Amino acid sequence: MDDDDDDAEDDLPAAAYGPHRTGPSSYEEDTDPSSTVHCSSPSPGKALVQYALMLDAGSTGSRIHVYKFHNCAASPALEWEVFRQTRPGLSSYAGNPQGAAASLDELMDEAVRVVPERLRKCTPVAVKATAGLRLLGARESAEILQAVEQRLRTRYPFTVVEDGVVIMDGKDEGVYAWITANYLLGTIGSSAPSTPSTYAVLDLGGASTQIVFEPRFGTSTPDSALEDGDHKYTLHFSGRTHTLYQHSYLGYGLMQARRHVHNLVGFMWDFGKDGGRGLAELEEVGNPCLARGTRRIVELEVAERTNVTMLGADVGSFEGCNRIVELVMAKDAICHVKPCAFNGVYQPSILDTFPKGGILVLSYFYDRITPLLPALPTEYTPRTLPISTIADLATRVCAGPSSWAEHFAHLGSEVLDELAGRPEWCLDLTFQHALLRLGYEFAGGREIRTEKKVEGVELGWALGATIAMLDGDLVCTV
Repeated sequence: MDDDDDDAEDDLPAAAYGPHRTGPSSYEEDTDPSSTVHCSSPSPGKALVQYALMLDAGSTGSRIHVYKFHNCAASPALEWEVFRQTRPGLSSYAGNPQGAAASLDELMDEAVRVVPERLRKCTPVAVKATAGLRLLGARESAEILQAVEQRLRTRYPFTVVEDGVVIMDGKDEGVYAWITANYLLGTIGSSAPSTPSTYAVLDLGGASTQIVFEPRFGTSTPDSALEDGDHKYTLHFSGRTHTLYQHSYLGYGLMQARRHVHNLVGFMWDFGKDGGRGLAELEEVGNPCLARGTRRIVELEVAERTNVTMLGADVGSFEGCNRIVELVMAKDAICHVKPCAFNGVYQPSILDTFPKGGILVLSYFYDRITPLLPALPTEYTPRTLPISTIADLATRVCAGPSSWAEHFAHLGSEVLDELAGRPEWCLDLTFQHALLRLGYEFAGGREIRTEKKVEGVELGWALGATIAMLDGDLVCTV
């Protein structure tokens, strides 16, 4: 795929996968990981069972997905996944590429444990680094990736695919997540209805955030078609063509958003002191984006790097934090191609082109929202809520410990301890709400769905990228 093409295209095979699978659904349930219960003879030219490894080198940690597929039909069908993660991420090893490579050993050792010995040689492995490594710089990131590839080739019995250890383009990250989610939810692929309504997929990582959706343009739509550009992704999947809108906002992941907010608060605090005299080391700075009554030492990058003590004190509040976050969102940035979402980025109107489709929010959305909500009846019950609920949660979290005791005590002491240990939970929820409402312009009453897994399979871009990897020339014939 050529990253310079305006209309990026990718042809992916449709795996014979759908909801309500039969047979073992986990490694623990699989009595014979080297075989399958689904058939006795594979599709011509293919092995009965195919494993694949995908390493997600994110900004805050690294994760491995060990997938087992069978080839009973023309396209591979997913049976189960083993998932494991470790911290910190590769980007934490700047200047130490060998240390970065060794940090993946724990994950690769798990793959050795799971994949049957006779199938390891023809099990493909890829490492796709995301936003954290992009921010590190070309030279340092290249040294880390080279060290990682060398260690995988010399230490482990798997096959590193050609161009398999790379920094993934942001648009691929979002689109692969869209494929994974809609595939698992049954809105694309062979089991999808003839006129499917696909989900929009919003992924919030540490350094970047992505949105991917399939806009529909009708005769009454102000803009009759999706503008050309890098945001346009034409996907051919299971005999259908999907024209997607995608954009990856580098610098608007949750950890980066925190930095922007803290720096802006520090600048405003300093400027309020007779036009700015510079912040002293460990100076106490009021910050409305910390929960009321909490404090945290924060490294700022205002004039120079300085550690200050930020206080929620009596200023922490959803309303006050939201005013800061709105400035960070850069909603008023110059919009060269209209309409724009935020930071001057073109996006077709959600109201006009995606008024009813489902919305799936992933990663840090899930991590911050779900602990504050009642448990679901079963692990397979979908978690849905209106976007306005995030504002309600933020209001209660930002109000501080007395509010936590009133609204979240029934969830258990662990939740209260988490809130006390994370003063920025107030900031995180406020930013997420602003991203959905102000940034992307979803209505407050619009329902969102948030999950980590669907039927035991981890959501995110990894499965979509793995299906593409298996469409390559590598075939296991053992």
